[in-house]
Amino acid sequence: MKKSKAPARRPAGPWYRRGLQFQCTQCGRCCGGAPGYIWMTPAEVRTAAEAVGLHVLDFCSMYLAEYPQGFSLREMANGDCCLLQGGRCSIYAVRPAQCRTWPFWPSNLASKASWGEAASRCPGIGRGRLWTLDEIAAQRRRKEV
Repeated sequence: MKKSKAPARRPAGPWYRRGLQFQCTQCGRCCGGAPGYIWMTPAEVRTAAEAVGLHVLDFCSMYLAEYPQGFSLREMANGDCCLLQGGRCSIYAVRPAQCRTWPFWPSNLASKASWGEAASRCPGIGRGRLWTLDEIAAQRRRKEV
Protein backbone atom coordinates (compact mmCIF):
# COMPACT_ATOMS: atom_id res chain seq x y z
CA MET A 1 0.00 0.00 0.00
CA LYS A 2 1.24 3.42 -0.97
CA LYS A 3 1.58 6.02 1.76
CA SER A 4 0.18 9.42 1.00
CA LYS A 5 2.22 12.48 1.79
CA ALA A 6 0.94 14.89 4.38
CA PRO A 7 0.04 18.26 2.94
CA ALA A 8 2.76 20.86 3.18
CA ARG A 9 2.36 23.01 6.26
CA ARG A 10 2.39 26.74 5.88
CA PRO A 11 4.40 28.60 8.47
CA ALA A 12 2.28 30.65 10.85
CA GLY A 13 2.22 34.39 10.43
CA PRO A 14 2.26 36.84 7.54
CA TRP A 15 4.54 36.46 4.55
CA TYR A 16 6.91 39.02 6.09
CA ARG A 17 7.16 37.21 9.46
CA ARG A 18 10.96 37.24 9.25
CA GLY A 19 10.96 41.01 8.92
CA LEU A 20 11.52 43.51 6.14
CA GLN A 21 14.39 45.81 5.28
CA PHE A 22 13.71 49.51 4.96
CA GLN A 23 15.63 52.73 5.41
CA CYS A 24 14.15 56.04 4.29
CA THR A 25 16.37 57.80 1.78
CA GLN A 26 14.28 61.01 1.90
CA CYS A 27 13.95 60.87 -1.88
CA GLY A 28 10.38 62.23 -1.77
CA ARG A 29 8.94 59.62 -4.14
CA CYS A 30 6.32 58.56 -1.59
CA CYS A 31 5.23 62.21 -1.35
CA GLY A 32 3.86 62.56 -4.84
CA GLY A 33 2.45 60.95 -7.89
CA ALA A 34 -0.95 59.34 -7.64
CA PRO A 35 -3.68 61.37 -5.95
CA GLY A 36 -4.42 60.58 -2.34
CA TYR A 37 -4.90 61.94 1.13
CA ILE A 38 -2.45 62.61 3.94
CA TRP A 39 -4.61 62.89 7.04
CA MET A 40 -3.42 65.00 9.95
CA THR A 41 -4.59 65.02 13.54
CA PRO A 42 -5.00 68.35 15.35
CA ALA A 43 -1.80 67.63 17.29
CA GLU A 44 0.09 66.97 14.04
CA VAL A 45 -1.26 70.20 12.57
CA ARG A 46 -0.03 72.19 15.58
CA THR A 47 3.40 70.58 15.42
CA ALA A 48 3.74 71.11 11.67
CA ALA A 49 2.62 74.74 11.94
CA GLU A 50 5.23 75.35 14.60
CA ALA A 51 7.90 73.65 12.47
CA VAL A 52 7.28 76.02 9.56
CA GLY A 53 6.86 79.06 11.80
CA LEU A 54 3.17 79.69 11.15
CA HIS A 55 0.13 80.22 13.32
CA VAL A 56 -2.09 77.13 13.18
CA LEU A 57 -4.85 78.97 11.31
CA ASP A 58 -2.38 80.25 8.71
CA PHE A 59 -0.95 76.74 8.30
CA CYS A 60 -4.47 75.36 7.82
CA SER A 61 -5.42 77.91 5.19
CA MET A 62 -2.16 77.44 3.27
CA TYR A 63 -1.58 73.69 3.49
CA LEU A 64 -4.76 71.82 4.46
CA ALA A 65 -7.98 70.84 2.74
CA GLU A 66 -11.04 69.94 4.82
CA TYR A 67 -13.06 66.82 4.05
CA PRO A 68 -15.88 65.09 5.94
CA GLN A 69 -13.26 62.59 7.22
CA GLY A 70 -10.91 65.28 8.49
CA PHE A 71 -8.02 67.43 7.30
CA SER A 72 -5.58 66.37 4.61
CA LEU A 73 -2.48 68.05 3.26
CA ARG A 74 -3.16 69.71 -0.07
CA GLU A 75 -1.70 68.36 -3.27
CA MET A 76 -0.06 70.35 -6.04
CA ALA A 77 -1.39 70.04 -9.59
CA ASN A 78 1.19 67.32 -10.34
CA GLY A 79 0.09 65.23 -7.33
CA ASP A 80 3.01 66.17 -5.08
CA CYS A 81 2.38 67.02 -1.44
CA CYS A 82 2.31 70.77 -0.86
CA LEU A 83 5.11 70.39 1.69
CA LEU A 84 7.47 68.69 -0.75
CA GLN A 85 10.10 71.28 -1.59
CA GLY A 86 13.07 70.57 -3.80
CA GLY A 87 12.18 66.88 -3.73
CA ARG A 88 12.30 66.73 0.07
CA CYS A 89 9.72 66.99 2.83
CA SER A 90 9.93 70.39 4.46
CA ILE A 91 8.55 68.98 7.74
CA TYR A 92 10.33 65.59 7.65
CA ALA A 93 11.24 65.63 11.35
CA VAL A 94 7.60 66.19 12.36
CA ARG A 95 5.78 64.58 9.41
CA PRO A 96 2.35 63.03 10.11
CA ALA A 97 2.03 59.44 11.34
CA GLN A 98 0.67 58.42 7.95
CA CYS A 99 3.97 59.49 6.40
CA ARG A 100 6.08 58.08 9.24
CA THR A 101 4.57 54.63 8.81
CA TRP A 102 5.41 54.33 5.10
CA PRO A 103 6.03 51.73 3.68
CA PHE A 104 4.37 49.57 6.34
CA TRP A 105 0.85 50.31 5.08
CA PRO A 106 -1.66 47.45 4.81
CA SER A 107 -1.82 47.94 1.03
CA ASN A 108 1.95 47.40 0.74
CA LEU A 109 2.00 44.46 3.15
CA ALA A 110 -0.91 42.61 1.54
CA SER A 111 1.41 40.36 -0.48
CA LYS A 112 4.98 39.95 -1.66
CA ALA A 113 3.83 41.31 -5.00
CA SER A 114 2.40 44.50 -3.48
CA TRP A 115 5.61 44.97 -1.46
CA GLY A 116 7.58 44.51 -4.67
CA GLU A 117 5.42 47.11 -6.41
CA ALA A 118 6.08 49.58 -3.59
CA ALA A 119 9.81 48.76 -3.83
CA SER A 120 9.79 49.69 -7.53
CA ARG A 121 8.89 53.24 -6.46
CA CYS A 122 10.83 53.43 -3.18
CA PRO A 123 14.63 53.05 -3.16
CA GLY A 124 14.63 52.54 0.63
CA ILE A 125 12.72 49.24 0.50
CA GLY A 126 15.11 46.29 0.65
CA ARG A 127 17.90 48.41 2.16
CA GLY A 128 18.98 49.44 5.62
CA ARG A 129 18.01 47.80 8.85
CA LEU A 130 15.74 44.81 9.21
CA TRP A 131 12.41 45.71 10.83
CA THR A 132 11.08 42.85 12.94
CA LEU A 133 7.53 41.58 12.73
CA ASP A 134 6.76 43.25 16.08
CA GLU A 135 8.16 46.59 14.88
CA ILE A 136 6.12 46.39 11.68
CA ALA A 137 2.99 45.61 13.71
CA ALA A 138 3.68 48.63 15.92
CA GLN A 139 4.00 50.85 12.83
CA ARG A 140 0.71 49.54 11.49
CA ARG A 141 -1.03 50.32 14.78
CA ARG A 142 0.22 53.92 14.71
CA LYS A 143 -1.98 54.82 11.78
CA GLU A 144 -4.18 52.61 9.66
CA VAL A 145 -3.93 53.71 6.04
